[in-house]
Amino acid sequence: MDTTDDSPLTARLLAATEKLIYSGGIHATGMDAIVKASGVARRSIYQLYSNKEALVAAALLARDQRWMAWFIDATSQTSAPLERLASIFPALRQWFETEDFHGCAFINAAGELGGVNPEIGAVAALHKQRLLSYLRELTNASGLNNPDEIANYFLILIDGATAVAMVTGDTGAADSAGRAAALLLSTLQQQAGSVSPKHSRHH
Repeated sequence: MDTTDDSPLTARLLAATEKLIYSGGIHATGMDAIVKASGVARRSIYQLYSNKEALVAAALLARDQRWMAWFIDATSQTSAPLERLASIFPALRQWFETEDFHGCAFINAAGELGGVNPEIGAVAALHKQRLLSYLRELTNASGLNNPDEIANYFLILIDGATAVAMVTGDTGAADSAGRAAALLLSTLQQQAGSVSPKHSRHH
């Protein structure tokens, strides 16, 4: 990304770009469409961003900020860490049921250009790292053993449910992932309760 400009013009450009690439894909979204949707002249766009890929990366960064803010808020309606983990999947279902749901924008972008454009690949990786870091906050507060590994499990459940919902249109994928998460947590809690004190040390 070539600029940190937060002017209304830039915000409008990024919002239009994000909407277009999320609904139609990066390759299918030409600069003419971005100019038309944003109302920002092509010359002005290239004064802000050196090329289309840099613009796309900036739009994805903006989406990361917005999506993470929504996700954290949706899973912060209670202070209990385990309840917050459980609330992930009803929140996902609400997202899946929105009219403009097209899967994970960051997986989509990485699939299209992540392997050939380091900037876009880096933004996609950053989003997953931010999501994983938040999940680790919740699992570390849960009191369960191996909280970082549990966070990895939850990331896989989230991304798996998102992919299934996108491909099949089945919003119930969130419910299935939620049941898998509940079974996982129940099993881990039972295991933790069955470990005797003298065998509870990590090796």
